[in-house]
Amino acid sequence: MGIFDRKKHDPSGDELAARLTNFVSQAFPTPAPVAEEETGEMQPTTGAPVASGSADDTASPRPEPVAAMLGTTPLTDDGQRLSPNPRVEPAKDQLPIAPQGPVIDQGRTPTFSPKRPEIIEETGLSRTFLTDLVLRTLYAATELTGAAIAERVALPFQGIVGELLESLRHEQAVEIKAQRGIGDAGYLYAITEKGVGRARESMDRLTYVGPAPVTFDDYVKSVLAQSIRNVVVTQENIRVAFQDLIVQDSVLDEVGPAVNSGSSMFLFGFPGNGKTSIAERITKLMGDYFFVPYAVEVDGAVIKVFDAINHTPVVEEGVGGQPRRPDWDARWVKIERPVVTVGGELTMASLDLLYNESGKYYEAPLQMKANGGMFLIDDFGRQMIRPQDLLNRWIVPLEKRIDFLTLATGKKIAIPFEQLIVFSTNLDPKDLVDEAFLRRIKFKINVLDPDENQFRQIFMMMCTRRSVPFDERMFQYLLDKYYRPTGRPLRMCHPRDIIDQIISIAKYKMVKPEMSESLLDRACETYFVTLS
Repeated sequence: MGIFDRKKHDPSGDELAARLTNFVSQAFPTPAPVAEEETGEMQPTTGAPVASGSADDTASPRPEPVAAMLGTTPLTDDGQRLSPNPRVEPAKDQLPIAPQGPVIDQGRTPTFSPKRPEIIEETGLSRTFLTDLVLRTLYAATELTGAAIAERVALPFQGIVGELLESLRHEQAVEIKAQRGIGDAGYLYAITEKGVGRARESMDRLTYVGPAPVTFDDYVKSVLAQSIRNVVVTQENIRVAFQDLIVQDSVLDEVGPAVNSGSSMFLFGFPGNGKTSIAERITKLMGDYFFVPYAVEVDGAVIKVFDAINHTPVVEEGVGGQPRRPDWDARWVKIERPVVTVGGELTMASLDLLYNESGKYYEAPLQMKANGGMFLIDDFGRQMIRPQDLLNRWIVPLEKRIDFLTLATGKKIAIPFEQLIVFSTNLDPKDLVDEAFLRRIKFKINVLDPDENQFRQIFMMMCTRRSVPFDERMFQYLLDKYYRPTGRPLRMCHPRDIIDQIISIAKYKMVKPEMSESLLDRACETYFVTLS
């Protein structure tokens, strides 16, 4: 597969990236909010270019609708492509987990690997931008070797950092203080008074110090080339991925197609049946790794993308068990497919670029950090924002697979929205969202209570994990006393919680943890509560 090859019927990565790039510096109207009473129709979003300095700019033609420009105009029910301008109808409970199962290797050829730049021009960044970054790096540390500077800005010394330092030395902005290693990279550089002044002047515009960013165009290409829509889930590999969970086959048969869609999923059902665990387990089906940049440069601004909380680097061992140095562009981090999880703390502000006033750079919003993976909105309906407000914010992303972000200058940029959005809730959907919302969520999956046989399997599994002998007679005692008489529903989390209660009580009483009547009674008395 070529580096930017896509699925059949998809535009090439280069073409799609170029179309997205055309949206930079263009103004797009805010999508009209969805009325509480759905009208049944909506117009495609269009926009006019922002004036860029000449009177003629305001008279430039209006761009095509978003869907048409990205080659994703809607399809009819029989698969026919509509005209470019149609009126279309918008379309912490945990399961018990056995010891970690195998990671699914789907044998796919990596679709993207960032090539290490060898000269300044191959970085895509201007010489001035890189020179200022080197100066700020040296200003923050006072003295550094050439190799240390190259490591901090994540660029090769030969051909790039060395050339920048030599230019700065001729300008008397830096000076060589000593030799601390072999070759030019071993020179110890110090910033001069003239360099300090230039560094402070640079920091009036931007204080970012760290790995050099990649260009916006390269970021777009990378996301499209690594799209989760390239993932293929089958009945076989989904069962391998979930083999150490007790999940109904009917649920797996619904989850698989949802992952293949790479679009959106709505998990609902009673609490305690493992909706969150199912959502988190989906990442095992994504298989391969993902390259994410430390930061992205767009129109002179820097957007920090890599997040140590939500991104898990893939560490590869080299000689002697030491981490292997990357053979790709060090401005990128090789990570596991990202999983960004939010709960009741989700706010509208976290879905937009966060501008750091003191640093004069941006923090990427959550959905940008989730590109290439999954964005899990847990406990949906308990956020600080209404579900309808969230829908209004995501009308275009959910339907057109692009999102619009606004810089502090007022310019808008369009970024890919290549992620699986999962909404998980234990609230009744009819009390939470309306038909308009559900129509935009492609797959709706009801996670039901386990039957008695599944409940027994989960109980046996948890007994094995906790080293508590399973007793069938005591299991029936539990059902006969605490479930059947009152009609208490079976929940997938109950076996884990009851076994943990038994262990805690046994430890207190200094007895062996086991499924005895006395320990089961004490555990259930402290675990179950009857709500009036």
